[in-house]
Amino acid sequence: MKKMGKKEEENGNPYQNVDRSTALQEAKKFHETPLRPRLCSETCTKVIYLANQGEEFTTTEATDFFFAMTKLFQNKDITLRRMCYLTIKELSKMTEHAFIMTQSLTKDMNGSQDLFRPGAVRALCSITDPTTLQSIERYMKQAIVDKNTAVASAALISSFHLCDKAYDVVKRWANEAQQASSSDNQMVQYHALGLLHHLRKRDPLAIEKLVVKLSRSGLKSPLAYTLLIRIAAKLLADDDDRTALFDFIESCLRNKNEMVVYEAASAIVNMKNISHKEIAPAVSVLQQFCGSPKPALRYAGVRSLNKVAMKHPSAVTACNLDLENLITDSNRSIATLAITTLLKTGSESSVERLMKQISNFMSEISDEFKIVVVEAVSALCAKYPRKHSVMMEYLSKMLRDDGGFEYKRAIVNCLITIISESPESKELGLMQLCEFIEDCEHTSLATRVITLLGDQGPLCANPSKFIRFIYNRVILENEVVRAAAISALAKFGAVPALTDSVLTLLLRSMVDEDDEVRDRATFYYHVLKLKDDKLNSQMIINGLVVSLPALERQLSSYLEVCPEEPFDMKTVPVMAVKEEVEKQATASKKKEPSRDEIYAEELSRIPDFQALGPLFKSSNEQKLTEAETEYQVSVVKHTFLKHMVLQFNCANTLNDQVLKGLSIEVEGTDGYEPVSYIPTGELVYGTPGKTYCIMDLPEDDEVCASSLSCQMKFIVHDCDPNSGDVDATGYPDEYVIDDIEISVGDHIQRVLKPNFPASWEEVGDEHELEETYHLSEIGTLEEAVKQIITFLGMQPCERSDKVPEGKVHHVLILSGVYRGGHEILVRSKLVLKDGVQMQLTVRGTDPTSVAVVASAIA
Repeated sequence: MKKMGKKEEENGNPYQNVDRSTALQEAKKFHETPLRPRLCSETCTKVIYLANQGEEFTTTEATDFFFAMTKLFQNKDITLRRMCYLTIKELSKMTEHAFIMTQSLTKDMNGSQDLFRPGAVRALCSITDPTTLQSIERYMKQAIVDKNTAVASAALISSFHLCDKAYDVVKRWANEAQQASSSDNQMVQYHALGLLHHLRKRDPLAIEKLVVKLSRSGLKSPLAYTLLIRIAAKLLADDDDRTALFDFIESCLRNKNEMVVYEAASAIVNMKNISHKEIAPAVSVLQQFCGSPKPALRYAGVRSLNKVAMKHPSAVTACNLDLENLITDSNRSIATLAITTLLKTGSESSVERLMKQISNFMSEISDEFKIVVVEAVSALCAKYPRKHSVMMEYLSKMLRDDGGFEYKRAIVNCLITIISESPESKELGLMQLCEFIEDCEHTSLATRVITLLGDQGPLCANPSKFIRFIYNRVILENEVVRAAAISALAKFGAVPALTDSVLTLLLRSMVDEDDEVRDRATFYYHVLKLKDDKLNSQMIINGLVVSLPALERQLSSYLEVCPEEPFDMKTVPVMAVKEEVEKQATASKKKEPSRDEIYAEELSRIPDFQALGPLFKSSNEQKLTEAETEYQVSVVKHTFLKHMVLQFNCANTLNDQVLKGLSIEVEGTDGYEPVSYIPTGELVYGTPGKTYCIMDLPEDDEVCASSLSCQMKFIVHDCDPNSGDVDATGYPDEYVIDDIEISVGDHIQRVLKPNFPASWEEVGDEHELEETYHLSEIGTLEEAVKQIITFLGMQPCERSDKVPEGKVHHVLILSGVYRGGHEILVRSKLVLKDGVQMQLTVRGTDPTSVAVVASAIA
């Protein structure tokens, strides 16, 4: 090939303007006498380039080019012949007449020119289909054990790819592959092992015998050793009761080749359920790598130790001195991994020293690595709560340093986590965030911090000190931040001692140039002016808990009908908690619709459900059949005001049957009575279907929990799996599935209360019930909290779902909305004594729903 000139190098890709018709026209050069190999090679290169760019050649074009290429095999030019092989491989998929090259390729494959033979083997296998493979089987067997290592490797790789087309034929070459596995050439041995493993992949026992045999006989190729280690590790992952395999991997830690040693160490540290004693030799090897003069080995060692530190931090503690030496490594990737590993394994006494090292180190790395370090600091915060003040000091310094949005957001997230988990650090953390928003240039971060200040600031001992920082945002920032600041100020105004001061500030903002800011200021001013604690809690502190898209739909429907009755907010579905969390976490991104909104939209298209009113809640999917059964069914419970819709998701796993008129009949009990069914049209193999059952809810509102028996009924039509023809005659059949469990949680929607004490006082004790229970079968407070939350289906508030370590008493507070829009609040006092003793206090706006929740545990 000609050398590319300076101008061509400057112009970039020399083939970017090549078109298909021109390249195919140039095939005329193949018939010239004498043949010009360089020009013919260029033509082949153009065709290969176009094929790799996704250009589709028609069958006729590819076939004509193949016929023209047969002339090129008369020339002995090495470069031209190799280009021919590559072109054949690329175009063989586009024509059915690739076999015209078989004779020429077979001749080259068995010829005396060693430079032609490997390429000929690869090209010949690419044009061979299962029907013609037997004609070259003898040649392939010879090639696998050929003395020329390039030919043997080419044959082994081609055999590997042919397995997918003709497994039964290639399986007969196992003896030759076994012979090649003892080759002196490293690459041949590696490829032979790969083929042997591929041929035995359906038989784990045969693979295990292969590994044991080769591990005893020994391998000369480091590549083959690494593959053998990976095969052994995969077998151990499927069944860890194979001590011989683990002993083999552990013996590889003493291999002379560094690649084999690292592969063995990596395999051991990534194993599941491995003990501290078993992992120790691998950690010792990785520790030696950390002191290697080779950067690649240092990086490999510290990277694997970083992974080990996530599961076995105590095992890595012995390497801390070596890791500290790597903090000053010239390779910043190694240094970052070293510092993050130390953060995971360091002791409480070393936190201050580590944080000091981090502060010196952060200015030298990119934002991408800084985020990794901050995430590691966040994990350290959870590990050592008593060191929160030290870490917060360094985090605030990082927050003032230069950095991009993602880096700043990671630090803010870390500070917010500390504030939420450590009440004693709250005021310090909030003050640091106040200083951050003084010169924050990211609107989404500023609004998030201001919202946090509004939620947490009024609960502090001296909330007035935060007001100045928030009001500065009203004066100095853009309209989005100003609007958030007004809402935050209003929450401070709900504190009686600060109401008059905040009213003055809101009065000034009522003349803001932005509509949103003016409207918020006006609304909050008039609410606070009434000085009604209950109204403040409802309108400012906790706010609306309805789904805004659902509210918009309901208002639109209300305005279209224009009824005489006033609009009832209780008809609007409440906002799911996950939706609120997602809203806060992705303030700058477009939010995807929630699961309940998707279900509501889907059900609204079905005429039978339009008279049921708005959807209140959709449950999680509940499996009603085992995964291995011929029919798979799951149910989603959709709760409305007076009805429940059971949505059955069905799948047919039999390819020789089509089910028609499928419906699932439910036996009514405890007041749950089926009203009507919506069957599926037909259920074919591989295509899921849905059937529905509308049920009346019990007339007695205090009845919630129940168990419903189900039976699937359908007409079976036999089907030809190959042609898809369905028998016109069918026969009825039935299939029993598991019962549907309906719990109290199916009637309660989770709702988050940012200020639970205010909500508790707002609801009042007019409808309050108190019950005492002894949960004898529950042995820990953590288990009790988890089961209560799951059973009641309510939202834990103020992180009360986290039980402090070593505590024997705990208070769990929950909030939710009962079907019909009735607010429910629960305070559960738990004491660990002969099981768990629980005092359950329930408050709500409706006596029936309070009675239901109070008696639910019993």
